[in-house]
Amino acid sequence: MNKWLLLLLSLFVIQGVSAQLELTWEDFADVNFEPEYNEKYDVHFLMPRFGEKIKTYNGKQITITGYFLDISGSGEVFLISQNPMASCFFCGAAGPETIIEVSFKEKPPFRTDQIVSVTGMLELNANDVDHCNYILNRASGKLMK
Repeated sequence: MNKWLLLLLSLFVIQGVSAQLELTWEDFADVNFEPEYNEKYDVHFLMPRFGEKIKTYNGKQITITGYFLDISGSGEVFLISQNPMASCFFCGAAGPETIIEVSFKEKPPFRTDQIVSVTGMLELNANDVDHCNYILNRASGKLMK
């Protein structure tokens, strides 16, 4: 009996370790913004105050599905967005919680507005205004049908 219990417990632990954390855009909405003066740019920026739920994913490998955006136009700066380019954050149609900066392991073959699933290590960025509030590092992606 104890052997079966040990085997069952081991299977749950193995499954828990290998389980993929698939987040939704609702998870990324767990943030508020407050104005804060930035000395470098001599201007006030709305800085993120992350909620407790999203903080639990910081430093963990997560997956999110959204629209691929190459905002540099030259294959240097990539985002995944809750919305297509025509209604994304940069066009004024959404908030900064609807985009994630992505640092891919290899240059991705995707085109703007393709729906992709991206997996990477989540970094919550509360201080560096030169980058997005959410960043996926060492990321890989796949095209969704």
